[in-house]
Amino acid sequence: MQEARLDNAQFIVRKVAVLGAGVMGAQIAAHLVNANIETLLFELPAEAGDTNANVAKAIEKLKKLEPAPMSVKDKAAFIQPANYDQHLEKLRECDVVIEAIAERMDWKQALYEKVAPHLGEQTIFASNTSGLSINTLAQAFPEALRHRFCGVHFFNPPRYMHLVELIPCKQSDAIMLDHLETFLVTYLGKGVIRAKDTPNFIANRIGVFSLLATMHHGRSFGLGFDEVDALTGTLIGRPKSATFRTADIVGLDTLAHVINTMRDTLSDDDWHPYFQVPDWLQGLIDDGALGQKTKRGVYQKTGKEIQVLDLVTSTYCASKGEVNEDLKHQLKYSSPRDKIAALRNNQHPQAQFLWSIHRDLFHYCAVQLEAVADNARDVDLAIRWGFGWKQGPFEIWQNADWKRIASWINEDIASDKCMSDTPLPSWVMEIGEREAAAVHTPHGSYAPAAKKFHQRSALPVYQRQLYPDHLVGEKASYGETIFETDAVRMWHTGDKIAILSFKTKMHTIGKDVLNGVQEALQEAEKNWQAMVIWQTEPPFSAGANLKQATERPKLSQTATSPPPSPSAFEKFFKQFKKSAQATVLKAARELDMADALMAKKLAEVEKMIYQFQQTSQALRYSMIPTVAAVDNLALGGGCEFVMHCDRAVATMETYIGLVEAGVGLLPAGGGCKEFALRAAQNALEGDPFPQLKKYYQTVAMAELAKSADQARALGFLRPADTVVMNRFELLHIAKLQALALAEGGYRPPLRSHAIPVAGNTGIATIQSQLVNMREGAFISEHDNLIGEKIAYVMCGGDLTPGSLVDEEWFLELERAAFMALLATEKTQARIEHTLKTGKPLRN
Repeated sequence: MQEARLDNAQFIVRKVAVLGAGVMGAQIAAHLVNANIETLLFELPAEAGDTNANVAKAIEKLKKLEPAPMSVKDKAAFIQPANYDQHLEKLRECDVVIEAIAERMDWKQALYEKVAPHLGEQTIFASNTSGLSINTLAQAFPEALRHRFCGVHFFNPPRYMHLVELIPCKQSDAIMLDHLETFLVTYLGKGVIRAKDTPNFIANRIGVFSLLATMHHGRSFGLGFDEVDALTGTLIGRPKSATFRTADIVGLDTLAHVINTMRDTLSDDDWHPYFQVPDWLQGLIDDGALGQKTKRGVYQKTGKEIQVLDLVTSTYCASKGEVNEDLKHQLKYSSPRDKIAALRNNQHPQAQFLWSIHRDLFHYCAVQLEAVADNARDVDLAIRWGFGWKQGPFEIWQNADWKRIASWINEDIASDKCMSDTPLPSWVMEIGEREAAAVHTPHGSYAPAAKKFHQRSALPVYQRQLYPDHLVGEKASYGETIFETDAVRMWHTGDKIAILSFKTKMHTIGKDVLNGVQEALQEAEKNWQAMVIWQTEPPFSAGANLKQATERPKLSQTATSPPPSPSAFEKFFKQFKKSAQATVLKAARELDMADALMAKKLAEVEKMIYQFQQTSQALRYSMIPTVAAVDNLALGGGCEFVMHCDRAVATMETYIGLVEAGVGLLPAGGGCKEFALRAAQNALEGDPFPQLKKYYQTVAMAELAKSADQARALGFLRPADTVVMNRFELLHIAKLQALALAEGGYRPPLRSHAIPVAGNTGIATIQSQLVNMREGAFISEHDNLIGEKIAYVMCGGDLTPGSLVDEEWFLELERAAFMALLATEKTQARIEHTLKTGKPLRN
């Protein structure tokens, strides 16, 4: 008898079960508890002892994985272990069941037959398969349940990869698919692509073909593995791990399995002869060299040296991966149109290799689009979200001149240079003859089966994405401008919530941004109900602009100024002794200008720190509510802005911290003050020190929270702050929070004039710990000095414990300590080294 169909009522997911505690199953379960979803993780029962030993071992292993699959390790305790012998009845309580066992059709079918009788009447059942036929898998289900069955393909690692492919079977209920997509998008933060039931679906079909084409052309042009990786990484808008490092990370055996799936299931594909595991790859697998998980694959690490396999000698040698300098320059500085043209016309083997892999990828995508996806947008987003490319293949093609590239592909097909002689579909040339000559337009993306442009999904969940991940050819218009400077833009979307976005690189904060924030607050108080700080692209902010704060002062224009330093990161304290303009320097010394200029610059820095503090305070005490919408990095000054807004709304993948100690400084934009204030507010029996110790360690160790949950645990986010899973919903939620505050009759908090300090007793306690660490060689003398300065500020200075001070007291201590550290040679060296290399210096 047919079971009741799912209705269109609100779909609430209270509990989810994951079947299979292997690599993917356990990590999917981890991400579910990241989202605060009650989760059962099933595995085969252990043969002896605790029947849940197998699944318990898998849960314990999650705590050791890197990158961490859980937002905080404590989340592992919320994964409920279960086994198939004792706990199948618990499946009735689950709204969604995700099967994630090994990619064996017979094993999956046997499991379905076992669990199907125990599913609830409305339970959605989904297979996390990377490429097996969903319709074939559905045959193992009772016919009455197939309307609740589909494929749901998470990419590895599930916490970090945005893509989930949703694949219906023929009987999948349309409402069920909409419910599941909504759940995946909002509650798990995923980018969902509806895929057709074709082998390997969309992302793996296109992505693995690209990898095979790269392998083929790399060999044909005589390029080494490391040379191919140097060419196919960030230089062309792909992840740093490029091709073969990615293969090592994924696992060479896993890669071979996917290739073999393509070989076995795509016999009618015109590129089928290339769907073979190369001999060298099979040799590594047979030898147990499976990549990162076995510490040897295409690459291996010997000591500190990265070595790469040399196919000629079958040995490992030092990895170099050098790119031709002229080619590198073209790829970095040419327009997309000129870049592809340069690759085609440049006869250097590296250039011809890059042209070949792009050409064959474009060719394959055009031929297969109608079979594998609904439209070109689904292919491009699947590759971007599943493989980490900056642009998908159709975007790259469109950007580089659609019609011209199509004609070049046709020429190479005719010349037998392509991997297949299959002609381009007729729609490709038809697109080329259009005025726009584009597959992505403001009206939608091209769908060859329908011969028209399809708009994005109209599901209500996507109304929450005010600015979705846009493609080349789509309009990315961010509201109506209120005012704009070189550093910031204030704008709105037709309501009474003002939005402020930074325009600086990495959204760093310098004097111009500080001026912009203060101007925005003044404007918001006059004409708007609330203000949200949100960036159109991540990160939220990489912190204070150290370069601007520490750039070298210029000599008076009455004499010829020294030429600009070839390094933009030269310390401003340098006395110009090595400058080629010796006569100017001599005059400067005679007039005692150098010391005056240095003193002037130090005064400017202190003035900027004061301005930073006042801006932070203005965010806190503005007459309208302020909300920080935080995604990705929020470091140093960016973190301090977050801490001073009335609310923060942060994505789960927010990495936030006061990291100034790493460059020999301390937080001086109100961060130390804010932690001291929070410690006082949460003090038991009036003693802030127990709480302050925790905050002190966070600041002194320059701890970086690696998730929003961890940021809350460290104190950067407050209990009232909101965590969202999908970064494209961030602005929507932040505006709702701002509106709720405004509509609730917002008033800023009263200024604190009686903050109890930990005082000299707290300082002495911390100093004793620092002495022990220094004596044990855990920290250097300069680390000790930095630690003492931070303790002095956060404890409120040399006062009797319990003494009452105001916020300005702490801000003055911050400024003084910051300037004292900035004047030291070792802090100067740390700043310079970090600006030059991006890495910390320990001195």
